[in-house]
Amino acid sequence: MPSQRFAPPSEVPGLAARRIAADIVDGVLQKHRTLDEQLDGSGAHPGLKTLPDRDRALMRRLVATVLRRLGTLGHVLSRLLDKGIPSDAPRAQSALLIGAAQILWMDVPDHAAVDLSVRLVQSDRRAARYAGLVNAVLRRCAREGKALVDEVAAQSLDLPPWMVARWSAHYGETVARDMALALSHDPSLDLTVKSDAAQWASRLHGEVLPTGSVRTVLHGAVTMLPGFAEGQWWVQDAAAALPARLFGDIKGKSIADLCAAPGGKTAQLAQAGAHVTAIDRSPARVARLRENLTRLSLQAETVVADAAEWAGPADGFDGILIDAPCTSTGTIRRHPDVSWLRQESDIAAMTALQRRLLQKSVSLLKPGGTLVYCTCSLEPEEGEHAVAALLTAEPGLRRVPIDASEVSGHSEIITAEGDLRTLPSHLPNADPKLGGLDGFFAARLVKS
Repeated sequence: MPSQRFAPPSEVPGLAARRIAADIVDGVLQKHRTLDEQLDGSGAHPGLKTLPDRDRALMRRLVATVLRRLGTLGHVLSRLLDKGIPSDAPRAQSALLIGAAQILWMDVPDHAAVDLSVRLVQSDRRAARYAGLVNAVLRRCAREGKALVDEVAAQSLDLPPWMVARWSAHYGETVARDMALALSHDPSLDLTVKSDAAQWASRLHGEVLPTGSVRTVLHGAVTMLPGFAEGQWWVQDAAAALPARLFGDIKGKSIADLCAAPGGKTAQLAQAGAHVTAIDRSPARVARLRENLTRLSLQAETVVADAAEWAGPADGFDGILIDAPCTSTGTIRRHPDVSWLRQESDIAAMTALQRRLLQKSVSLLKPGGTLVYCTCSLEPEEGEHAVAALLTAEPGLRRVPIDASEVSGHSEIITAEGDLRTLPSHLPNADPKLGGLDGFFAARLVKS
């Protein structure tokens, strides 16, 4: 008979969470599957259905910590292993990574981290022979690991070299190091609230950011937090909440949100009183967008279509928001798998798609209408360069510079050309978990 994939309920507490974490880490590093597809939807790990909320939160922290600190973990383990990490047993690799991550950065007793990693290896046929090795290496990690981490603290090992080189060239080496440091910390939970941000900050033990978002470090199931079921707020990084505000007063105006799912910006536009048409090519993502709008008691027309091919209404729109598909390098704070799934060669394919979407948006825009283009990428080709190329190709468009007063006085997030550019190192805080922003670019253009 085949071995049972999931152990019986009587197994050691915490082992199931670590087993699923190991499967998901393997899914990213070995099978190149994103975290989103492994954690939600039809492709989600089957073991998640039986995992209690507390263990599910632990599993997510384990996975995120391993992926966020993968380069440093590789350095530490290579120093502790005479022959390197075993390459013929993926479970041994993931057990070492998960064990070391707990020892070095998580509030888990060292003995528990070691014991559960050893059990993880013992339960896998291919990796079982490495149980003694895992035990010895992780015990050494508990004694020597923190000093090995300090050795490379200034080297930005937790990002791919190509990414560090690009950011250093574009933003300067000092800013690139600050960004890498910001990405090494767990992110906060940011919320966009319908009203009374101060009240919700108090109820959720957070604070109101200058930009109006509520930021908290609460952990656990978001759906169980006060106000979720009542539709009083939605999860949205503080940087992601800025582009939709660049239209100004849109009450009664027609706005198209291209590539709209999961719907945070659609909700902002609808909440501001616009007549919103939300377009996305994925039926499943549009279904989720509709669910979110229903929970929030907000209205928008939804369309399943490829925005670059969509005909749209004959009379066009007063405004168009494009949150374009991109390499997503600005979201590494919340999606650490992006660091290890993206390649530098992906940028060219994304910029080609962005060009098509921008050209389409111009044809859908009424004369005098406003186009807000944004991406959650830190790569200039997907932001500054894309807009410069569009302005050259479309003489009927002009840039309307963003003023610092529109972003709560944060002039540091406005470029010399008047575009929005947030970085992970922006909005610093004495508590790193309360600082930082996703990397976003946004430009505001008007059709003459």
